[in-house]
Amino acid sequence: MDLPINPPVAPMLAKAVAAVPDQPDDGPVWSYEPKWDGFRAVIFRDRDEVIMSSRGGKDLARYFPELVEAARAELPERVVVDGEVGVVREIGGVRRLDWDSLSQRIHPAVSRIEKLAHETPATFIGFDALARGDDDLTGRPFPVRRAALVDAVGGGPSMRVSRVTQDPAVARDWFTAFEGAGLDGVVAKRLDGLYVPNKREMVKIKHKRTADCVVLGYRIHKSGTGLGSMLLGLHGDDGQIRMVGGSSAFSDAKRLELQELFESMRLDPDGVAQGEVSRWRAAGSAEWIPIRQELVVEVAYDQMESGRFRHTVKFLRWRPDRQPESCGYDQLEVPLTYDIHDVLEGS
Repeated sequence: MDLPINPPVAPMLAKAVAAVPDQPDDGPVWSYEPKWDGFRAVIFRDRDEVIMSSRGGKDLARYFPELVEAARAELPERVVVDGEVGVVREIGGVRRLDWDSLSQRIHPAVSRIEKLAHETPATFIGFDALARGDDDLTGRPFPVRRAALVDAVGGGPSMRVSRVTQDPAVARDWFTAFEGAGLDGVVAKRLDGLYVPNKREMVKIKHKRTADCVVLGYRIHKSGTGLGSMLLGLHGDDGQIRMVGGSSAFSDAKRLELQELFESMRLDPDGVAQGEVSRWRAAGSAEWIPIRQELVVEVAYDQMESGRFRHTVKFLRWRPDRQPESCGYDQLEVPLTYDIHDVLEGS
């Protein structure tokens, strides 16, 4: 593969903010677009050679062979585009993105992959361009990259382009209206912004406050059977992982299922670790069982306090597309610590 930008490339990231940013009075500086809820992917095509790389550098091509064929049929011969992979299904009479169908596409069996490629084919939604022909576009402002993207993508049924607007009122309408289509909020990019790999140069406005966390281990339920809670961690700026809280609201059947899964991942079949004693439990309840740090979950939370979730968080879904090393504090929407003078009136 001989492109101006060759893999591996870590895609440009977004930092969460509370609201859609307004345009200044002297002219627009932002471009707004829907936030897609799928697997992030950068597609590299150099004639017949196609590489589809996940955010963490995984090879997605083996899981989505229909998109590899679509890239050969619908994209220019030499191009690098950034976007999202999703599965569109009709649910309740409307077509929307379906996360469950998408996550099922990550399967080790080739026969299963081929079957699902026909039953639940994926779509690629492009929202940026890194290269076209011999031109490296990463050092060009977004309108130039956007024009190249529109020129390159959208000529067929499987490769599409995301909508954009420079009107913040339209973006706010999208934030509400598009949620029913399975979208995840709104993204804003600076018009003069360059494409900076692996940097949080965009901003995102999501419908819920969430975090992707590494599962560090678990505690057994107080009944002595099943999972009591899964313990979660985030990586700090120093690269070290810190325990940030736990998730515990599971049905009886789910608790047994999770205990079986985690038992097979124990670091030491007989070992336990000590953590902070919960304020809600008796002394001694701080013991927990470490597991291999391979699983990533998305959780909903309300506040952070002193680098930890203030309350028990809600398990939302597994994130097989995320690498544990990518789960850091920098993804969080709110400050990790608060100074009381920052919130007292008149201080």
